[in-house]
Amino acid sequence: MVAAYRAGPAWIGLVLFALLALAGCEQPPQAHRFEGPIFGTGYHVTVYGDFNERQLKSIDDGIESALHRVDRLMSTYKSDSELSRFNAAPVGKPFELSAATARVIEEAIEIGDLSNGAFDVTIGSAVNLWGFGPKMRPDKVPSDAEVAQALRKVDYQALKLEGNRLTKTKPVYVDLSGIAKGFGVDQVAARLDALGVTSYLVEVGGEIRTRGTKPNGQPWRIAVEKPVSRERSVQRVLELEDVAVATSGDYRNYYEEDGRRYSHTIDPRTGRPITHHLASVTVVAELCSTADALATALEVLGPKKGMALAEREDIAAYFIVKTDKGFKTEVSDAFHTYLADEPSEGEKQ
Repeated sequence: MVAAYRAGPAWIGLVLFALLALAGCEQPPQAHRFEGPIFGTGYHVTVYGDFNERQLKSIDDGIESALHRVDRLMSTYKSDSELSRFNAAPVGKPFELSAATARVIEEAIEIGDLSNGAFDVTIGSAVNLWGFGPKMRPDKVPSDAEVAQALRKVDYQALKLEGNRLTKTKPVYVDLSGIAKGFGVDQVAARLDALGVTSYLVEVGGEIRTRGTKPNGQPWRIAVEKPVSRERSVQRVLELEDVAVATSGDYRNYYEEDGRRYSHTIDPRTGRPITHHLASVTVVAELCSTADALATALEVLGPKKGMALAEREDIAAYFIVKTDKGFKTEVSDAFHTYLADEPSEGEKQ
């Protein structure tokens, strides 16, 4: 009995010591990952936090709900989507849009104005002609006459938005693929914010938005991919916190005909795939929809005019340009703050 009595306080002391030690060394929040298919590509979401099963289910449901809603509204692959119904609607008749689609159209028109038409969401007829939309790749390269015919239907200024009512003043086919994916990322971010998640990374088909930092207080480190189709390798690393990033490039989605390469990036001013040497553009912005659309606009404009627009409008942009000796990089002044390491040779200082 005496021995047991003496051992008790010692055991209690050890437990108290262990509890105090645990209190002083709290475990970092766990990483929870969610993924799945969407928009013909995939999404990957990482969140940090101490969540129970019910909370994790709400996060998972929120992510899927946000993305599938955007798909139902803005897909050109679904004949019953809101966008497809607008495209099928008659000229001159106002079409009532959801607030979400109206918001995307409004920003698309603004960036169309900003880029003098280098970004144009009525590019759909030309995109389809070249086989990069719902229609399959053409049996042959489109003729000049076919391009001219498609180009007559490209004019974002034919879209008149009043509140949520959109009217087309002539036959146009709206394709939101240059901005809707980024908007989907923003919608997921908004849902996570509403659920109280304070540390996350949302990625849909390469478009990304981050919130907060990782548990160690470090920013999210995002790789800019080297613009080559034969491999996946890192060109540079960015450090991001509470921003979005999107990349537009000609090195993944293309086809070749008679030894010539045709990029999925169509110039709305010519109705043809771009032919200049700008391989990819990465843009950092507050919203992913903005970054997505601006990256497309700069990619269409090319290295010189694109950089001129980026500097004039204080756009954080990273250009990778093809040269006879490989690739060179150019960085707008606003982009330097996001670089995680020293600029490489050939990068604008």
